[in-house]
Amino acid sequence: MRIALDAMGGDFAPEPNITGAIAALQADPALNVVLVGPQDQIDSQIEASGYCGDRLSVAHASQVVGMEEKPTDAMRQKPDSSISICWKMMAAREVDAVVSAGNTGAVVASGLKTRLFLKDVKRPGIAVTLPTIAGHAVLMDVGANPSARPSHLYQYAIMGEIYAREVLGVEVPKIGLINIGSEDGKGNDLYRGTYRLLSEGPLKDNFVGNVEGRGLYQGEADVLICEGFVGNVVLKVSEGMADFLMQEASKQILGSLDTERDQAKQAFMDMGKRYRYHETGGAPLLGIDGICIICHGSSDAQSISNALKGSATFKDRGINSQIAEHLAQKPVA
Repeated sequence: MRIALDAMGGDFAPEPNITGAIAALQADPALNVVLVGPQDQIDSQIEASGYCGDRLSVAHASQVVGMEEKPTDAMRQKPDSSISICWKMMAAREVDAVVSAGNTGAVVASGLKTRLFLKDVKRPGIAVTLPTIAGHAVLMDVGANPSARPSHLYQYAIMGEIYAREVLGVEVPKIGLINIGSEDGKGNDLYRGTYRLLSEGPLKDNFVGNVEGRGLYQGEADVLICEGFVGNVVLKVSEGMADFLMQEASKQILGSLDTERDQAKQAFMDMGKRYRYHETGGAPLLGIDGICIICHGSSDAQSISNALKGSATFKDRGINSQIAEHLAQKPVA
């Protein structure tokens, strides 16, 4: 498998990207990684790492999109950015996947610009995996499509169901619609229309109805669907709340301990791993005819390595072919 890695993406690029790529190559002999970015800068980093294998190459990109740049402006003004080159390589079938910890909006915008969609997909969406009392759940979309239609959310349910089954190992995923109340008829036209499609269509046996925000972490559903604006707010609030609670709890508890402090500190660290993006690597942009994994801007080498290995799992499980097959069988207006 051949993956284009945006070497310049992320807050600390390129070092964690290069280190993570080397770790992934050492773990999986079937991987080949193309580092995309300024040739001289990347070559010097590879040389400093001591890596001498032949499964790591470089594709030159003369421009870099900053984390705070407006995506549409960046795509127009920087056609030779590392993000754009990654997508061009996948569109030309030179690579099987794109992985980036760079500007999320630019990654999505560049992908949408290629129109590299699976057949029948109306709009791709970003799916994240979040911990719950019951295990894990898929939340989709978290930012790719803030102006969704009911048909888009219906397709997200199909994609999320397949992803939950193949990646999370949930045999029969339960699907829920994020809403402001659990009763039928709640929400605006978008959510009422989506509710109708899910409750009356082929997914009705898996659909558990509306799920309020607190129900996400209670494990009320394995797949939770919403449009990108709501999903992104849910994700960012969840990250902030998890950090706040861990810091406050550890401060209060560790401050009252003596001999058990080291054990308690380790327990907090182990529990915190469930909430760290480093453990899963990144979030897939589902609906793309190819594979795109979007990593957190603060990703370290472990996160990048996991994202690269996750791309291989995505391909091995045939997720895209299943999405295309299910969309063809379950058309929606």
